[in-house]
Amino acid sequence: MTTLFVKGLTVVDFSYLHATRGLVGESWRLDISLTGDLDQQGMVLDFSDVKRQVKQLVDLEFDHKLIIPVKSSAVTLTQHQQRCSVLFEYGDRAGIEHHSPASALCLLQAGSVTTETVAAAITDSLLKEMPSNVSRLDIKLSPEHLEGPFYHYSHGLKHHAGNCQRIAHGHRSKLEILRDGVRDPQIEKSWAAKWRDIYIGSREDLVSEENEQHLYRYQASQGKFELKLPATCCYLIDSDSTVENLAQHIADSLKQSHPGSSFEVYAYEGIGKGAIGKS
Repeated sequence: MTTLFVKGLTVVDFSYLHATRGLVGESWRLDISLTGDLDQQGMVLDFSDVKRQVKQLVDLEFDHKLIIPVKSSAVTLTQHQQRCSVLFEYGDRAGIEHHSPASALCLLQAGSVTTETVAAAITDSLLKEMPSNVSRLDIKLSPEHLEGPFYHYSHGLKHHAGNCQRIAHGHRSKLEILRDGVRDPQIEKSWAAKWRDIYIGSREDLVSEENEQHLYRYQASQGKFELKLPATCCYLIDSDSTVENLAQHIADSLKQSHPGSSFEVYAYEGIGKGAIGKS
């Protein structure tokens, strides 16, 4: 038996429902190892096949989705044809409602969403696609190790042509802010705290603010999306919540509160990518 491994094969960006935190945006790096007999090429599996098959499956079933722990007693799921509705009660909050095409959800057969439960689900799906010489497959999911401030956010981009249009997908993102050319840890911590477990909504998508809840709704190319959640978990901006706009929003907000300084904001969208805003 021989083991083949690929570190950092892909990144899974998604949101999920947590028993106390509510709607949480997350980004996990995926490592994989495959154990088995060598094939006629002298390989367990060709590296290009590993990358293609794993990324294809992860993108289709897990990435840029809202992951629902369907075995949680807090979840009520209703399915009708190609649409799903989810009600999630958590803590002492008013709860979360999500209505969307079924393709926007990952229905995880577990009571909670963890690196272990999601890795097990990916492993089960992948094993069905592996050639007969592969006898074992191990998936490891892990958040990026970050020494500085970071935040978890969820959002949806209705104008996006791809899966970013889904109203509740998210990221775990670090933040770097330079004030007059020098990193300012206190400002970084302040913004990271402000956007901890936040839903960043576009003002034009907000259709109701009743009973201390925000209701967002829009039509996108994949279908109609709707999300209701506590107002305390939301942050409104006047544009679409692209990472470019988020970086510039922070920079402009800082300039307004500190007019005598210049700012350069590095806002990340998950792992290793992002945008720079300047003011």
